[in-house]
Amino acid sequence: MSSAVFVCPEESAFYTQCLQLFFSIYCDAISEVHEFGSGDGVPMVNAIRQSSFKGMIHGYEVNDASWSQANLLIQRCQIEKRYCVHLASFFDICVQPSNCALVTNPPYLPALTDTVLYMKELYGGEDGAMISRKLLSLGYRTVLLMVSSFSNPVELLRFAAEQGYAVSDFLVTPLPFGLYSSQPEVKTQIFELYRKHRAFFSEHYYLLAGVIFRKTERVDMELTVNLMNIMQSLRRSS
Repeated sequence: MSSAVFVCPEESAFYTQCLQLFFSIYCDAISEVHEFGSGDGVPMVNAIRQSSFKGMIHGYEVNDASWSQANLLIQRCQIEKRYCVHLASFFDICVQPSNCALVTNPPYLPALTDTVLYMKELYGGEDGAMISRKLLSLGYRTVLLMVSSFSNPVELLRFAAEQGYAVSDFLVTPLPFGLYSSQPEVKTQIFELYRKHRAFFSEHYYLLAGVIFRKTERVDMELTVNLMNIMQSLRRSS
């Protein structure tokens, strides 16, 4: 397990905003939330402190340094009865109960292998969307998923629709390429995805969307198609 802790204030702040939107919509409709990859816990703690959500949130984190920081923060804020982060693999132990939602800012860095990354936990497969597809295959009725414009977003949204998910709401923000996404091995793969029309970005920015998916019997594609267009909107100058 890594001793490094993921640090990106802009991304963490935006994830908090998306969590706040999620809780404002589903505050009374959901009794339990599972969080894949809790990190240092800051985004969720900030969202909880500004939310009236009364249910329990179970986070899962494999990075021991992040897990330790998250639980220290939870104890300091005295919200142990609302939020608990487990040092465990989400896919190994998480069991989906009824009336439970999934929220996550998943690993989305594309690379040929995780061995080249500064933090292996940020590896999203060759197209950056591998973990997201796996999470959307679990059958949660409601999912908040962060989606990057350089990680095959159009095919990911199509995959979600094939799993029976309709986009019910979303927020989008531009983010500058940072320490992790600017790593040469990652940038090389991002440009390869760009060549294949699977990554969209400008010289210095990409888009990050917080997308709320709901499982439905009949998938309404209106918001999905509009989000696809938005995620393809950034262009590099020729």
